[in-house]
Amino acid sequence: MRRGNYGFDAPWALAGLVLGGLALLGLGAVSFVFDVPAAGVVFLLGGLYTLASAGSHLYTTRRGKFAVWAGELDRLKGDERLLDLGCGRGAVLLLAAGRLPEGRAVGADMWRSRDQSGNTGRVTRANAAAEGVSVELVTADMRDLPFGDGAFDVVVSSLALHHVHDAEERARAVREAYRVLRPGGLILVADLWHTAAYEDILRDLGMVNVRRRDLGWRYWYGGPWANMWMLAGEKPVEGR
Repeated sequence: MRRGNYGFDAPWALAGLVLGGLALLGLGAVSFVFDVPAAGVVFLLGGLYTLASAGSHLYTTRRGKFAVWAGELDRLKGDERLLDLGCGRGAVLLLAAGRLPEGRAVGADMWRSRDQSGNTGRVTRANAAAEGVSVELVTADMRDLPFGDGAFDVVVSSLALHHVHDAEERARAVREAYRVLRPGGLILVADLWHTAAYEDILRDLGMVNVRRRDLGWRYWYGGPWANMWMLAGEKPVEGR
């Protein structure tokens, strides 16, 4: 069980699913009252499906994503310097920090609440204290990171890159992630959309052992139509 307070991812989407499901159930009830059973059944089924989607979204944001990332981060040795791009309230950042007794976890974010409820550096620091870990937080745009080349052994990002709406600007963010990664370092990017484009960019940069896969039902934001993909790769070492 996590001890921090991690809010809700895309709270507007979750609210829309809940309200939409309730509205459909209401329309179903009205249809039955006015003796239009066919419409009532359609509205009822639609409402139940929409509420089930809300349940999927809620499970992912409160439980599922933690389980998935815990498995991904088990590959850490414990002495790495890790950067989380778009760290938000620290869901992934603090999981990583707990696995780095001899390393360091750094989180970078612009702290926008429309991307995650209550998204502020203050909340992330409070969560770090609750989890009993130490992290470094930096206010920074992932397209222009204030770190030197090869500064990190691992770069991770979860549900953040797609918030950059322009394709070229997203490509710039991916190139920045590559730049600050040391040779031999690992990148892990989980996102809803554009992961095939991220993969192409990393391959063009020379990334090796690049893999992209569906993360499954524990990372659905409502259903299989809103599934997450994980992109992993390693920065090549000169001479190998």
